[in-house]
Amino acid sequence: MSNRLANETSPYLLQHADNPVDWWPWSPEAFAEARERGVPVLLSVGYSSCHWCHVFSSESFEDELTAAYMNEHFVNIKVDREERPDIDAVYMEAVQAATGQGGWPMTVFLTADAEPFYFGTYFPPEPRHGMPSFMQVLEGVRGAWVGRPEEVAEVAQRVVRDLAGRELDYGKAGLPGAEVSAGALLGLTREYDEARGGFGGAPKFPPSMVIEFLLRHHARTGAEGALQMAEQTCEAMARGGIYDQLGGGFARYSVDREWVVPHFEKMLYDNALLCRAYAHLWRATGSALARRVALETADFMVRELRTREGGYASALDADSEDPATGKHVEGAYYAWTPEQLTEVLGQADGEFAAVLFGVTPEGTFEHGTSVLQLPAGAVEGADGEADTGTGTGTGTDAETAPDADADTDTGPDAAALADRIAGIKARLLAARAERPAPGRDDKIVAAWNGLAIAALAECGAYFDRPDLVERATEAADLLVRVHMDGRARLARTSKDGRAGVNAGVLEDYGDVAEGFLALAAVTGEGVWLEFAGFLVDLVLDRFTAEDGSLYDTAHDAEQLIRRPQDPTDTAAPSGWTAAAGALLSYAAHTGSEAHRTAAERALAVVAALGPRAPRFIGQGLAVVEALLDGPREVAVAGDPGDRATAALHRAALLGTAPGAVVAAGLPGKADGSVGEFPLLAGRELVRGLPTAYVCRRFVCALPTTDPAELAAQLGTAAP
Repeated sequence: MSNRLANETSPYLLQHADNPVDWWPWSPEAFAEARERGVPVLLSVGYSSCHWCHVFSSESFEDELTAAYMNEHFVNIKVDREERPDIDAVYMEAVQAATGQGGWPMTVFLTADAEPFYFGTYFPPEPRHGMPSFMQVLEGVRGAWVGRPEEVAEVAQRVVRDLAGRELDYGKAGLPGAEVSAGALLGLTREYDEARGGFGGAPKFPPSMVIEFLLRHHARTGAEGALQMAEQTCEAMARGGIYDQLGGGFARYSVDREWVVPHFEKMLYDNALLCRAYAHLWRATGSALARRVALETADFMVRELRTREGGYASALDADSEDPATGKHVEGAYYAWTPEQLTEVLGQADGEFAAVLFGVTPEGTFEHGTSVLQLPAGAVEGADGEADTGTGTGTGTDAETAPDADADTDTGPDAAALADRIAGIKARLLAARAERPAPGRDDKIVAAWNGLAIAALAECGAYFDRPDLVERATEAADLLVRVHMDGRARLARTSKDGRAGVNAGVLEDYGDVAEGFLALAAVTGEGVWLEFAGFLVDLVLDRFTAEDGSLYDTAHDAEQLIRRPQDPTDTAAPSGWTAAAGALLSYAAHTGSEAHRTAAERALAVVAALGPRAPRFIGQGLAVVEALLDGPREVAVAGDPGDRATAALHRAALLGTAPGAVVAAGLPGKADGSVGEFPLLAGRELVRGLPTAYVCRRFVCALPTTDPAELAAQLGTAAP
């Protein structure tokens, strides 16, 4: 049968449109139905690339008997957490408070007033490992609802009261100073895994925002420990199974602490954030490995996630069909056996590839298969190509050669080895393309596309890839055309060029503004600064509390049992600190005290949480580094088509000064003309030559026409 989800645009909801469960989308009508029938609501939350969501569906939601019981005794609501992060956040907070853990699929039972009274995640079809079966849970909830209604009502009301009591006043901590940043670095050092990189144990997640903080902290203070943690973590991830050694791009996380076996879904936000992090690592060190991974990840996003409309799809599934069994299996698309390598490559290259990629007869994954890795030193010079870019560092990989990304040995033997490895990768990638591919979630999420725009624009500028800048611009055009209405309000998602019905949340405004600001810096097109200004103004008007804290939803958004407000990062930057960063950058561009003050007030939360929980507020710490450094304002005045202007512009973009903003173009008028950069107003050319100005809080150093001098003013080596 087809249920009420058939007309939805969410790929996740559409996956359930033919379930025998009579699903409702989240709506007032669903709760009215529950009230009229006198039954509880079963809320099921997940997303399309979630492995255990698929398992739960196949075991229970596709089962006729289970569905019949659900339909008779509950009103069943299905929510895509990526479309409605506000609903997900509110009820996940309740689940975590009640059970001490959370995750997806999330299963919550509600009253007709949307008050939660019983919580869980995945439930198996039969009792297992101490867990009740899903049917036992359904029967137990039904029994309590009918037999103990007063108890259910009391639990629901207590949960709502407890959630309301979790409100915290972050604003009293004050503006974070250098001691907050130093304390956060000390806390990260304590949690750092010196043997394997990263933080904490298994499962181990890519610490994207923390890496950005570490790089910025090193740039501001010279702390070698910060740079070492960032470098070692990035290298460990790039050599591990979490990174796709054939096609580029990162899986969601590693199930082990060694980065060997990933959870295979590939998310746009992870890849956008890591692409930018590796590009920034290259900018700081000249690392050939960082350059390669940044470019391969950018190319992965364009090749596999770009949609016909020019935006970027949300995710690739973890599962795909196993040709041998016809069943959907996690990792089937990516794992290899030695025999499969030999079948594709022949005996000699197959054995070579097994050593190169760590493929063993026993396997590193399941059923004797292995996830490809690139262990350091497995084959001398395994990554082959020398770094021919112009990073500002010293190329630290050279110090440990022979190595997989050594940037020193460029003789005939190294070139031949590089060609051999490139050929092996190409042949394996072509063979893998013949396998059934993982499904793709084609919806466009505004926030994640903002992250992708920033990454692609900067990679294009750093590595002389104008095609990547063009791809970033196309995605930005899509967001303006489809996601922004006449009042610059954002739609959270779109699909097939049509905006979804759900309003953008704070992370959409913060991340899209950040993407537009990065694109403005790279292209020299001030219109992107204008669009960013529209978005940060809406943050001030619609998301800001009286005490300067920020809410995840707008003042006029749908009222839930609690208005979500979370400053901590998840897999992506928190909306709170992403918006603070965009506010600070916009203030640096324009001199707006209102925007800077708003950024400073919002950053008070970092003073409260940074030293205590640095792993979970990395984005906020990165923004604090920009605040402590100024951030610096760089104006490059000159004809954009002039080579000397381009050299100064490149030097400005390669500067590692934390959060520096860059405006490049002809000297501007001081009249606020549309498309003009305020930083270029009145910036005269020195001796008729393109000229750069570096300022802090609009107090400027001497202008320069020399790229090397500009680099020195930005605290970096000459490009």
